[in-house]
Parts: sequence; structure tokens; C-alpha cells
Amino acid sequence: MAEAPSRPVSFEAQDDRVLPFAVEPLDLRGRLVRLGPTVDSILSHYDYPPQVARLLGEAIALATLLGSILESHGRFQLQTRSDGPVDMLVVDYDAPGKLRGFARFDLARVEEMTDPAPSALLGRGHLALTIEREEDAARYQGVVPLEGESLAEAAHMYFRQSEQIPSHVRLAVGEVVTPQGRSWRAGGLLLQYLPSGGARTRDLSPGDAPEGEGVLDEADEDDAWTEGQALAATIEDHELIDPGLSGERLLYRLFHERGVKVFAERALEEFCRCSTERIEKLLRSFTQQERADMVGDDGRIGVTCEFCSTHRSFDPAAFP
Repeated sequence: MAEAPSRPVSFEAQDDRVLPFAVEPLDLRGRLVRLGPTVDSILSHYDYPPQVARLLGEAIALATLLGSILESHGRFQLQTRSDGPVDMLVVDYDAPGKLRGFARFDLARVEEMTDPAPSALLGRGHLALTIEREEDAARYQGVVPLEGESLAEAAHMYFRQSEQIPSHVRLAVGEVVTPQGRSWRAGGLLLQYLPSGGARTRDLSPGDAPEGEGVLDEADEDDAWTEGQALAATIEDHELIDPGLSGERLLYRLFHERGVKVFAERALEEFCRCSTERIEKLLRSFTQQERADMVGDDGRIGVTCEFCSTHRSFDPAAFP
């Protein structure tokens, strides 16, 4: 993770930001994400049930924490495929800070649920994390089973099995009420133990570990990592999504006894790659008969983007 010069603590809360930080006495590096209008906009494109919206919000926060290692180019994608009521989550992070995401779910099955926990919503399946780097056209993917109680636990498994980096992930999503109405917020913390000169100095490097390579035993971690995890565990969900608490103040609460440095933050925004031109190009790739089968009752071809829910209508005669 590239480090910019440290700066003074800010008392002013900033939404839609990723804030890198370091706790140097404990060899800790991390990122804190606070999402406001961006996550609220993404979760408002569809009439998601509250438990589905929270799950998608967690996926957005997690994808931001992991994708923000890409400095200025490239794409990170988080995707789940499973047999639960929410059978697919997809979140795209385009560096340096563009986000989009959606959840596919069975409303009838969601409404029948008595357990709103993420594990019950997702069921059995897998989590795939994919990085595409533009500079060398490289593509890397890591896949782990959805066996824990949350997406954060799946991320822990990814780091243990694939990256060999002691890591701690915390995610929180909730609605807040203001004079302007209700809105969704999300937050996340990624803490990693990266001692200098050791074998664990890598930041998130995409791709699975070579077959046969051992997995780190958490019992072997030293006192610095034990202390770091203990401090990070004290964070409350409401602190991660509090619109009045700045990221710097939150990190100071957690690590002030050891000293924490913050670096240049990165702005986040919702952005969808769909466009009329892209869809027209896609439609032209189909045969005339295939396009004829797409014509609706109104005599036009309708296409709705899964991410932003934008609907576009096309005249079949425009595709000779």
C-alpha cells in the first residue's frame, strides 16, 4: 500500500471515503471505509427487503476494503453464488474509487425466513474475489466456500488460505434517521499484520496460494498481532456508520495508546459502466431472429441494467 505523508486528525466526518492507516509499533496496516450517499444510492435502486439490503451493503463495504489496494487502474469484483434466498451478490470496484453492485434474491423465500442472518440468506456456495490489472492485462481470482456466519468470516478464510496474511475484517450496515429522512450507511475496517523483514510483509496479492502450501496457524501469532486484534475487536457497529464521527477520530479511539498514522484518503462514488452505446453494440452481436425474440408487447426491445436499474428502449428497425 503506497503511503502518503501523515496528516493531523480531522474532526470533520467525511462520507464515501477510504482512509489508509498504520499502527507502526505493532506492525499493523489497514484501511477504514465509511459509506453514506454512495451505498444509499446503490441500495435504493431496487426494493430490497431490509435484510437483503444489509447483506449487499456488507458486500459493498468489503469489496471497497479489498479493491482499494488498486491505486489508479484496474478492477476488483466480489461475487457470491449460493443456494440460499440470496443466490447472487455482485459488487464491482473500479479504481480509483467507483462502485456498483446488486443482489439477486427470491422474495418468497426471503419472506418465509425466520433467521435473517447472512449465513441463512446466502446458504451454501462460494465467494469469488477477482482482480483485473490494466497495466499488464493480468487477471487473478481467489475462491473460498461460504461456510461461516458472515461475509467477514469468508474474507478471513480467504486471507488464511490464499494470502497467508493475518487479517481482521469488521463490517457494519444500518439505516439512520435524519431530518431529511431515512438512509443507508455502511462501514468497514481491514487490519493486517505486516511485520517488516518477515515472510508476511505482502499486502493483498491476488490469486490462490500454491497447492500444498501451509496455512498460518493463528496460535503462532505474536503478541503484537494479538494486541492489534484485541483493540480492533472493541469497535462497535454504530461507530463504523456514525455520520458524526470522523474516520480519524475513530482510529484514534482504537489505537491512541500505540499511536496511529493516517494517510491520503480516497473518495468513493457510485458509477455504472452501462451506456446506450454499449447496449446497442451488444444487441448488434445477436442474430436478427434473436433480436426478434426480444421484442416486447410494445414493439420495442427493452433492456434494464441489473446494477443501476436504468431501463433503455430500442427500436428493432434500428438493427438491420
